[in-house]
Amino acid sequence: MKKTENLFSYGTLRYEKVQLATFGRKLKGKEDSLPGYYLEKLEITDPDVIVKSGENIHSIIRFSGNPEDRIPGIVFKVSLEELDQADKYEVADYKRILVQLLSGLFAWVYVSAKNP
Repeated sequence: MKKTENLFSYGTLRYEKVQLATFGRKLKGKEDSLPGYYLEKLEITDPDVIVKSGENIHSIIRFSGNPEDRIPGIVFKVSLEELDQADKYEVADYKRILVQLLSGLFAWVYVSAKNP
């Protein structure tokens, strides 16, 4: 049995077309939220990412430390290979970190690489 990881998505990784282009399949997930972060917009210039998502403005999150701040999203189960594919999809403005979601689950999420 393949090892899986939780991946929390609040942006374009929730799109079926991005999932098919990145992972070769549609992911199944469940709703959750990430406390202590807030949402901003980011202009994407990577043409491959723009083609996959169909958008040049993506969401990006930053740490606030305020538990009242919450980012809604979806938790997906992905293989280690798929996690590597997600890393390749995300541009350099993002970094992947491990967080604890409101449900108590631990999951990987992409946050601003400029986060303190």
